[in-house]
Amino acid sequence: MPREVSSQFAVRFWLVMAALLCLFIWLLRPILLPFVAGMVIAYFLDPVVDRLSRAGWPRWLSTSLVLLSFVVAALSLVLLLFPLIQSQILTLIASIPDGVGYVRERLMPLVYEWVHKLSPHDVDRLRDAVSAYAGDVIGWAGGVLKGLVLRSVALFDILTLLVITPIVAFYLLRDWPSVTKTIEDLVPRKQYPLFSRAFREINTTLSGFLRGQALVCLSLGLFFSISLTLVGLKYGVIVGILSGAVAFIPYVGTIFCLVVSMTLAFIQFDTWGPILATFLVVLIGQTLESYVLTPRLVGGRVGLHPVWVLFAVFAGGALLGFVGILIAVPVAAVLGVLIRLAVRHYRASPLYRAGSKDKIS
Repeated sequence: MPREVSSQFAVRFWLVMAALLCLFIWLLRPILLPFVAGMVIAYFLDPVVDRLSRAGWPRWLSTSLVLLSFVVAALSLVLLLFPLIQSQILTLIASIPDGVGYVRERLMPLVYEWVHKLSPHDVDRLRDAVSAYAGDVIGWAGGVLKGLVLRSVALFDILTLLVITPIVAFYLLRDWPSVTKTIEDLVPRKQYPLFSRAFREINTTLSGFLRGQALVCLSLGLFFSISLTLVGLKYGVIVGILSGAVAFIPYVGTIFCLVVSMTLAFIQFDTWGPILATFLVVLIGQTLESYVLTPRLVGGRVGLHPVWVLFAVFAGGALLGFVGILIAVPVAAVLGVLIRLAVRHYRASPLYRAGSKDKIS
């Protein structure tokens, strides 16, 4: 009986702690972005700092050098790409009237021809449906833009992000061993073997997916930017960078690149050669991602199904905005490990095995 009470108390305790953690994140979501970004950077850079520390470097010195190198590399990349991106964005904005004219000259006649083939009753129904859906879409888009503007103005301060994030990353990197040891010391000794096993699996999953997927995003961004530019597609650098940035969501990066690049190709080119070349670039990129980059850099050991990742990203964005998107995949990885451990314990429990001998006999 005491054992059952102790087990029930442990379950209730951890459920209450999880609920309090979720409530804490929800209440403090407006200020979490720089801290979450600092934690992500620290997690990415910790293996390098550990390697330097094992080589005899002081922890504070290795942390300072690694973090400074990361900041310098990030700033150099931004300064290198900013003029090119800025010029392409300005050119894209200036070409919007030409794109509208293309749609009006080439596509609208086809739409009018199709509409004229419909009966007056069908035209009226189509007009009513378009009006209704247009109103809904405009209202939804207005709400989204309003929310983004309000959050951007009230909650998201670029200066704060740029100042606080490196500070958080530095202290977490410097104190990472002591932080993890403190967490381990708080775990009940009876549950420590299970906790240690879960922690190792979570770390393997997170490191395998996050670091591998970051390399996949970088590789795809470079490939699409360079290849689309060589094909002659205008704004190929912007399309490639954005495609690589959203490639952490399975298939979204390639689908985004396909839709945007093919739309721009049909508007820009008058012959089928460059259009087919643009499609071929996207096809090669998808092939590289599916059969070369993801298997080699991420691998199948992480155990994160693409549908689970998609659900996590959209759920995180709906609940916590950009912060939710940032932590969606780590949370999904942790939950995936915990669910797999729970399933293994359930299969080994008397509840699952009860009656199995009777059925066999």
